[in-house]
Amino acid sequence: MVETPLLDDINSPDDLRKLNQEQLPQVCDDIRKFLIDSLSKNPGHFASSMGAVELTVALHYVFNTPYDRIVWDVGHQAYGHKLLTGRREKFNTNRKFGGLSGFPNPDESEYDTFVAGHASNSISAALGMAVASDMKKEFPRRNVVAVIGDASIGGGLAFEGINNAANNKNNLLIILNDNNMSIDRNVGSLNSYLARITTSRGYNTLRHKAYKSLKRHNLISESLRGKVLRFNNSVKSLLSSQQNIFEGLNVRYFGPFDGHDINGIVKVLRKIKEMEGPRILHLCTIKGKGYEPAERDPATWHAPGKFNAETGERELIDKEGKPLKFQDVFGNTLLELAKQNERIVGVTAAMPSGTSMSVMQEAMPHRVFDVGISEGHAVTFSGGLAKDGMRPYCAIYSSFLQRAYDHIIHDVALQRLPVTFCIDRAGLVGEDGATHHGAFDMAYLRTIPNMIISSPRDEHWLRNLLYTAQCEDFGPFAIRYPRGTGRNPDWKNKMHKVEIGKGEMLSNGTDVAVLSIGPIAFDAMQAIEKASKENSISVAHFDMVFLKPIDEEILSKVAKINCPVITIEDGTVKGGLASAVLEWFNQHGYVSKVYSIGIPDKFIAQGDMSNLYRYCGMDSESIYNIIIKAKNDNK
Repeated sequence: MVETPLLDDINSPDDLRKLNQEQLPQVCDDIRKFLIDSLSKNPGHFASSMGAVELTVALHYVFNTPYDRIVWDVGHQAYGHKLLTGRREKFNTNRKFGGLSGFPNPDESEYDTFVAGHASNSISAALGMAVASDMKKEFPRRNVVAVIGDASIGGGLAFEGINNAANNKNNLLIILNDNNMSIDRNVGSLNSYLARITTSRGYNTLRHKAYKSLKRHNLISESLRGKVLRFNNSVKSLLSSQQNIFEGLNVRYFGPFDGHDINGIVKVLRKIKEMEGPRILHLCTIKGKGYEPAERDPATWHAPGKFNAETGERELIDKEGKPLKFQDVFGNTLLELAKQNERIVGVTAAMPSGTSMSVMQEAMPHRVFDVGISEGHAVTFSGGLAKDGMRPYCAIYSSFLQRAYDHIIHDVALQRLPVTFCIDRAGLVGEDGATHHGAFDMAYLRTIPNMIISSPRDEHWLRNLLYTAQCEDFGPFAIRYPRGTGRNPDWKNKMHKVEIGKGEMLSNGTDVAVLSIGPIAFDAMQAIEKASKENSISVAHFDMVFLKPIDEEILSKVAKINCPVITIEDGTVKGGLASAVLEWFNQHGYVSKVYSIGIPDKFIAQGDMSNLYRYCGMDSESIYNIIIKAKNDNK
C-alpha cells in the first residue's frame, strides 16, 4: 500500500476543512497516489478523476458540503470526491457487485446530490436546486455548484440550462472543467472557442464593485441589471475584439485559471463564492494529471483496465485466435459495406472508438461524422442525410439513445427515413451500472410506427443485418447488440440479405417452447441441453431475431404446440419480447402459460456480468430452473 498520511485522516470534508491551506497540495498528492494504486488493481475511470483532483479538494475545502451542493456532470471525474466523503475504505469495491457505484449516487451518500451518468444534466439540476433554495428562503445561503466538462457543455441540455439560469433569480456557480478532451478528442467549434477564450480578472473585479456601488446608491435595480450586463459585455467585446459566449447569455464569466493550482482555485472560489447571480468559473486542467502515461494518451487512459502502477504497462488481453468484440465486428463490417456502397455514411455522438466507428473514420474520414455529445442532433442529422439520399448508420449506446427519443419519432420514423440505428451496449453492461445498462431500447422503440427492431445472436447475424439494412428503403432499422465479445473467431462470413420479420428454429420439441432474442440464445441453449439430458424434457427453441415485425408464423406454431412458453431477452421484460408475445397470444385467442425472463422492473446496480445475469435470473442455470418449473406446472 502507498503512504497517504493526510488522506488517511480525512473521513469527511469537515476533516479536510480543519487542515491549513498549505497542506492542500499534499492532500492532492495523496489522492493521486491512492487512485493510481487502487485503479491499477480494480479498474475504473482513471484519467478524468486524476485531472480533477485540485478542483475537487478546493470545492470541499471552500464550500460547506453537504449543506452546499456539488452537482457532478457524468461523474467520471468524481473518484476524488468519493475519497473525501467517507468512502475511502470501501473504494476497493468500486464498480463491483454490491459495492460502490462508479458514478455519484444519492442512494450511496448525502454528498452525492444528483445521479450522474449521462452528460450535460448538471447545470439544469443544479439550477433547480438553487432556485428551490431561494424559494424556500434557506438561511444561511445554500451555495450550489455544477461541475461540467468541456465536452459535456457542448450538449444541448447544458445550453438550455445556461440560458434559463440567465433568466431566473439564482446564485448558481458553474465550474467548467476544461481539459480539451472527452473520451475521444473533442470536436466542434465550441471546443475550439474554449481553447482560446480569455478574459480580464481586473475587469471582472472592477465591474462587480461598480455594480455594488450603483445598487447601494439606488442607481440601479434588479430589473435593469440584465440591460447593464449586456451593455458592459458589449463594451468589453469591443475593447477586447472578442465576444464571450457566456457573458453574451448574461452569465458572469471568470477565467480561464490554472485548474491544478490548488491555492489559486481556493482563492478565486472564496472571492466569487458569495456573489449574486449565475457565474461560470473556467478552469483549465490536464486529463490524467500526475501520471505521465495518462497525460500522454488520455483517451486510452480514460478507462485503461488493470495496469502496472510503477511502469504504466497496461494488462492487455491476448486476442490471438479469440472472437472480436461485437463493436469491432460492427466497425469492420461498416467499412466493408461503405467500400461497396458510396451512399453509406457513419454518424456517432462523441464515441467513435467506443462504438468502433473509428475503423471507418480512419479509412474514410470524410464519410464519418462525430457530432459530439449531442445524441438528439446525431439522430436528426442522420434523418437529414437520409432525406437527401444517403444511408446513415447512426451508432449510439443504448442508454444514450434514450436522450434522442423524440428525434427518433419526429425526425426519422414519422417520415420513414432509412436511418440504421446501430445500438451498442444493449442489455446489461456490467460495472457501469444503472445509468449505462441498455435495458429499455426494445421497449421504447417497439411502440414507434415504421420501426424495424432486430437483435443478432452472433457475429454472422450482425453482419447479415447490417448488410440487409442498406439493401432496400426499409425505413428506420434498429440493430441492437451487446457489450463484449462474440463467439466466432471466424467472424467474417459472406454476408447475405435476410428476410425482415423472420426468425429461426434452433431446436424442435413439444414439452416447452423457448423464444429468445439476441446473444442470450446461447445461455438458453445450455439450459435446454441440460434439461434434455437430465430431465428428458423436449424443448423447442426459436431465435426470434426481429422484435418488430415479430415472426407470426413462429408464434402460431408455438401456440399450436399448446405447451408452456418461455420468453428470454437481455432487456426489460416490461414492453419488450415478453410483452409482444403476450399481446399476440391475447389478440389471437391463445391462452398458453408464458414465463418471462429478462431484466426485472427495477434499476440494476453495477457488477460483473455473471453476477448480474444470476441476480436477474437470466443465467443458464436460472433458465434451466424455469424450464423445469414450466414442465412441472403443466402436468
